[in-house]
Amino acid sequence: MELNDLSSNWKRLQRTLKADTTKPAKRKASESVLQPQRNGVKYRKIAGDSIRPPNTNSERSQRMGPRWSRIEDEKPSTSLALWAEDHDIPAKDLAAAYGTSLKSTSIPGKDTTTVDKINEGLSRTVEAGKFIAIDCEMVGVGPTPDTDSALARISIVNYHGHQVYDSFVQPKEAVTDYRTFVSGITPLLLQSARPLEAVQADVAKLFDGKILVGHAIKHDLEALLLGHSKRDIRDTSRHPAFRRLAGGRTPSLKKLAREVLGVDIQGGQHSSIEDARATMLLFRKEKEAFDNDHMKKFGPDHRRMNGVADNEGQKSNHSKKKKKKKVRK
Repeated sequence: MELNDLSSNWKRLQRTLKADTTKPAKRKASESVLQPQRNGVKYRKIAGDSIRPPNTNSERSQRMGPRWSRIEDEKPSTSLALWAEDHDIPAKDLAAAYGTSLKSTSIPGKDTTTVDKINEGLSRTVEAGKFIAIDCEMVGVGPTPDTDSALARISIVNYHGHQVYDSFVQPKEAVTDYRTFVSGITPLLLQSARPLEAVQADVAKLFDGKILVGHAIKHDLEALLLGHSKRDIRDTSRHPAFRRLAGGRTPSLKKLAREVLGVDIQGGQHSSIEDARATMLLFRKEKEAFDNDHMKKFGPDHRRMNGVADNEGQKSNHSKKKKKKKVRK
């Protein structure tokens, strides 16, 4: 091949290459806009290697979030749940009728004499009745407040959830952890607390002849330094149906309130009045089963039904034994 021909061919090639470079080149996608597949849905990669779903405005995606948040918000307080149960009216209808929140602990339609009165002591207007539910709040005392507790508040409600007794209690030992984030107890509140001895005297009178309802009630009784007949105790933490919900273990009151009653409690600082109401409502939901279990364990309470007859029978048997002894002599 002649040099002139080579030169002309080379020039044509150079012109062709130059013409190709003038065409817009295809742009390579950057890492910031890659959209990998994950579980069949496209996700957009953003800075920091984090992954989020694309921001869609579909009706379904907009509906799901608020719908579930509304369900959480629609759980009533135990106060409202009890009032609704007594009147066989949905809690949300009661709240709407009286223009109150489902979370309100002021029961709509309730007489003003039975509205909660914090630290009132023994109520002068509310009848205790046969069944009472208690709940206590504790504070940490001494050098090991994580394990050593003392009574700081006790609340008692009747079968309908009305406040029968509420009092702050002055611990005997120095408080080293008020546990305010859970107990709701502060140094200021304990300034108006009653002495433990005064609370014990009031509560012991209330307990007399009553069926006592509580959750893990032995801890409350230990804090009060009081006892009560096992025959007259109904402990929701030991009820077989409730324990099955916790896989045979002791269920928390919060778990039972959510799963059995459909109410939220103990979201932050505890309210011993609300917790006592939750315990009473749990007992009421399963009262027939509680009664059946109690009958199997203790049998009928002849002492309460036929106290006089039983006493006379005992005296009669005792006299017969004496007569038999005399005959033998």
